[in-house]
Amino acid sequence: MLAKATGYALNGLTGIAIGIEIDLTRGLPAFDIVGLGDTAVKEARERVRSAIKNSAFEFPLGRVTVNLAPADVKKEGSGLDAAIAVCLLKASQQLTENEIADTVILGELSLDGSVRPVRGILPMLIAAVQEGYHSFIIPAENAMEAGYISGADIYAATDLKGIALHLRGEELLPKVEHQTYVAGIPENVFNIDLAYVKGQPVAKRALEVAVSGGHNILFVGPPGSGKTMLAKCIPTLMPDMSFDEALEVTKIHSAVGLLPAEKGIMDVRPFVAPHASATMVSMIGGGKNVRPGSISLAHRGVLY
Repeated sequence: MLAKATGYALNGLTGIAIGIEIDLTRGLPAFDIVGLGDTAVKEARERVRSAIKNSAFEFPLGRVTVNLAPADVKKEGSGLDAAIAVCLLKASQQLTENEIADTVILGELSLDGSVRPVRGILPMLIAAVQEGYHSFIIPAENAMEAGYISGADIYAATDLKGIALHLRGEELLPKVEHQTYVAGIPENVFNIDLAYVKGQPVAKRALEVAVSGGHNILFVGPPGSGKTMLAKCIPTLMPDMSFDEALEVTKIHSAVGLLPAEKGIMDVRPFVAPHASATMVSMIGGGKNVRPGSISLAHRGVLY
């Protein structure tokens, strides 16, 4: 039997829809995943198998073929686990077509069936809403981050069994409450303010002019003269981030996995200070699986 579901993955800093197709046929037991998945995606076979069995469902006997479309786009990470498991339950007629239609499911599965958080929830949800999806099931630990998305019904799941009960309409998952954005207080980051700095009138004036005009600035001086201290004062001179700016910054940090779990959004302008030995890739981004570098992480903030 053929079954389909929808998941999302990251393509750089943008979410991309992944169509999950499962064909369950008679034959020798096998579980194959095709569609340019990385090692984490391929290993979903064992996670999904154990999660289904340990969630009081039956793992179907026969040949299971999972296709991740579009097949020519590389997929990485474990965020498709839950969608694959739900699609497999549908293919084995433990869930119906109507129950999973138009619902985007995100999350990594543990062997006991619990749902673990994934990185990049915010950019994936933003892309999905823009493409017309309005119903989502995400890991409960990503709920704070997802709360800043408007125009969508987002439900927080802790295990695969809860997802199945929700889709059947037997026991609804808790709905993620919408969060109101409030800009953070920059002074709390370093506990320092330009008003506390004594002396250095020329350097302070240059700093104020540079920040006001959005210019670069170069500090030259011996160790201990106050260059880093003055640089740490820059966030307190900059205006609070607007909600749109905060979303831009949060998308980058979420994709890298550096988003503070207790906040769910970057409400303070970032301050990034790479080490003097930082490589070119760590500065500008790149690598086999392209990741943002220090320059991108300092977006809307300070690169020292």
